[in-house]
Amino acid sequence: MSTSAPGVDLHPHHPAPIPRYVRGLFIANVVCQAGIIVTGGLVRLTGSGLGCPTWPQCTPGSYTPTVHQEQGFHKFIEFGNRTLTFVLLVVALAVVWAVWKKLPHRPSLRTPAVLVVLGVVVQAVLGGITVLTGLSPITVAAHFLISAALVAVATYLWLRLDETEDAPQLLVPPIVRTLGHVTAAVGVVVLTLGTIVTGSGPHSGDANTPARFGFDPAAMSWLHADAVILFIGLVVAIWLACHLSAVGRPTERAAKAWRDLLILCVVQGLVGYAQYALALPEGLVLLHMSLAAVMVVLLVRALMAMRARGVLEEHAPVVDGDADLRGTHETVERRD
Repeated sequence: MSTSAPGVDLHPHHPAPIPRYVRGLFIANVVCQAGIIVTGGLVRLTGSGLGCPTWPQCTPGSYTPTVHQEQGFHKFIEFGNRTLTFVLLVVALAVVWAVWKKLPHRPSLRTPAVLVVLGVVVQAVLGGITVLTGLSPITVAAHFLISAALVAVATYLWLRLDETEDAPQLLVPPIVRTLGHVTAAVGVVVLTLGTIVTGSGPHSGDANTPARFGFDPAAMSWLHADAVILFIGLVVAIWLACHLSAVGRPTERAAKAWRDLLILCVVQGLVGYAQYALALPEGLVLLHMSLAAVMVVLLVRALMAMRARGVLEEHAPVVDGDADLRGTHETVERRD
């Protein structure tokens, strides 16, 4: 008779192997969604938000920058960011194709794959509204937050690729899972306050006519910092809970995921304080925005690590008898 740890399926599944290019598409989906946050930050920090002053055209009568534009190098930065949107759309559509054609046995991947495509379309329209409204800080903030949400969905898709359609089985006490959900909610608050801080500071996105929130930048920065401290405190609590309750590789994986998120949060916090102390140099602000995208990836990973599904292992052994708990969990770990 086979035995298993409570809540963990020991029996591996052996479907047809996932083509390498399909896995590459899922990873590229994450990288592209995170990458446009970086290029969007570059647009804002260089004051290139109106480098293409119209939409969907770059300048009246042309969809590409022209030599007669007054915007100088700004037009190339803004046009490059717009062009990247098409790359995102192509990759997202390729993922949808892969889910339907190459992974027909994975219906749970269909909805998030389609959501990414719809999100890219919404982002393109919102980007146009942002230009037509003269870089309203509200639409700029919404632009960033939707990108962060798309990073989260793309990450979920990627991490689900090696899992089965089985129901998830909790690896931590329910209260720890609830605390994880609270942490995710606080993370949303942190990101939202971050957009308000940026929208209240000197980097409005336009070199000539800044559009900003009417808030005190210092007050918003400290409010943002308070939310970050709360977020880090919650991450520490969950990491300790996972670490202390770890009885095998699945729970060790959860502890490792929350530890990695904690390390990233500490680095992000240091960068945040440094940029505030140094009067928001562009390089540090761009690094801060880039790390925010990484934080979203690691947060989704940490949340998903608190539960397990059957894992798609082509050569995973079936464990029988009174096996050591560390060995029995081999089938629910793929990526560590």
